[in-house]
Amino acid sequence: MTTTSQPPRAALQAVLDAVNWRRAALAVLLAVVAAAVLNPFFAVPFEVLVGRMVFIAAFLLVAFAVAGAWPPRWVPAWLAQVLAVVIAAPIAALLAYLPSVGGDLTKMLAHEGRVLGFIYITLTVLVIAPLLALGALYRQRDAQARTAQLAFALERSTLEKEALDARLRVLQAQVEPHFLFNTLANVQALVESGSPQAGPVLKSLISYLRAAVPKLHTQASTLAAEVSLARSYLELMQMRMPDRLQFSIDVAAGLDGIEFLPLSILTLVENAVRHGIDPSERGGRIDVSVQREAGNGAIRVTVADSGVGMDVSAVFGIGLANLESRLRGFFGSSARLELREVEPHGLSAEIVFKPDESRQASAGATS
Repeated sequence: MTTTSQPPRAALQAVLDAVNWRRAALAVLLAVVAAAVLNPFFAVPFEVLVGRMVFIAAFLLVAFAVAGAWPPRWVPAWLAQVLAVVIAAPIAALLAYLPSVGGDLTKMLAHEGRVLGFIYITLTVLVIAPLLALGALYRQRDAQARTAQLAFALERSTLEKEALDARLRVLQAQVEPHFLFNTLANVQALVESGSPQAGPVLKSLISYLRAAVPKLHTQASTLAAEVSLARSYLELMQMRMPDRLQFSIDVAAGLDGIEFLPLSILTLVENAVRHGIDPSERGGRIDVSVQREAGNGAIRVTVADSGVGMDVSAVFGIGLANLESRLRGFFGSSARLELREVEPHGLSAEIVFKPDESRQASAGATS
């Protein structure tokens, strides 16, 4: 594997990042330890030996950092850094000795003790420094791998959220025309039949749509807002067929501020009117209930009707199928939509979910 050099400014910053205080402190500590180990073999004072070892450690640390910032094209960066430490070890040891001989290399070579000291120090550094360099590279690679893993997880989470939001918008867009066309079809039926209720119903519908349409594009609502929307719809439908539709709404205390999926209760209520009450000759009753289960704290939203009930071969229509998908996208996989028959006739549709307490607090603060 080959590497390319960084721009000068970026490379200089990489050198400064590599020569951080932790590595510098470790280099000084190891220099003191090495000086203590070699001290019995040297005639110079201990502080002089410590000064030489600290200088060598600093020199090697800089060489390690520079090789990482400007690696040759023909070798991997890690190998360049290890080789830099190996090559820099004798050079640093030689430079550490030059002040003691006034910069005269011949004086140093003529002194047997200094030559032996140079060899001892160089060999010690050549044993320790490459191992430390490899350890630093391993820790650096491990840190880079963790950083890359965290970045990948964050990117994946962001993409999943974007995909979920896009899916919810698509499903929402499918619900909107479905709801609007069904409501307008009800008004058309009244007009075509010449019912005296057509005018008041149309007026109520206009008022209702004026309040409802702005909510069609919202990503989140509250249980109180959704129950209010369902109540308005039921009042509108009761005006259309006063002798065939009765309804009740019961919401347990303390649940109004819970964040909830827009148009979800309305979808169940509309489904109950269209497929339960309308086909029944005698009409029926729709009961909307929102309760918290005592055991696990889940919320159960129930829309039960006494209409014609559910055919054994019935399947979810577009409204219920989309609602189930939107519920799982909004509340998670634990949310569910349940249908069951009501005796002696009718259907109960139930939304079961566990509210997010942070969502509830946020909704309560803004409502």
